[in-house]
Amino acid sequence: MILTELTTVPDATLPVQALKTQLRLGTGFGEDTLQDGLLAGVLRAAIAAIEGRIGKVLLQHRFSLRIEDWKSLDEQPLPVAPVAQIVSVSLVDRAGGQTLVAADRYRLVPDTHRPHLAATGLLFPMVPSDGHVEVVLDAGFGATWGAVPGDLAQAVLFLAATYYEERHETHEQAAGLPHGVVALIERWRTVRVLGGGL
Repeated sequence: MILTELTTVPDATLPVQALKTQLRLGTGFGEDTLQDGLLAGVLRAAIAAIEGRIGKVLLQHRFSLRIEDWKSLDEQPLPVAPVAQIVSVSLVDRAGGQTLVAADRYRLVPDTHRPHLAATGLLFPMVPSDGHVEVVLDAGFGATWGAVPGDLAQAVLFLAATYYEERHETHEQAAGLPHGVVALIERWRTVRVLGGGL
């Protein structure tokens, strides 16, 4: 299984102003935007750290999922959540030729932690020999920062502020996330049961 980001979140979507407020950076000066690039960078790092820990996508963007074969012939777990929509499902043969699977052959089963594709009526189509399946999907809580749940949004700001304030530190850092961030994201973590199955 290979998950690839096809699009990225634009800088304009990141909560740069909210982070400035959290850091109590001065406003009203001609140089107000000089640190915006740095702030966007620490926000992206904080978002990536939290998404990696909870298995959720905060801001909606597009992904491609490559799987070598269906997990089962009527259900396919998706590795990210929440999934907003399935854009396409294609069967790819060994030569790279693609066959689009009709949208009425599958449906998205939304779930906060474990969304999946389900075959509708019939089983999924067979994967070509030495081929694979490519699923294109949009995942994330929403396209704007306001769509991100409040506790996750606060965790990102808290972690980004930590990264910003410690960016020049050279001493050994403790591994892991700060306790306050862990407390905010705990309810969003996916608990693996049954060997990671559905």
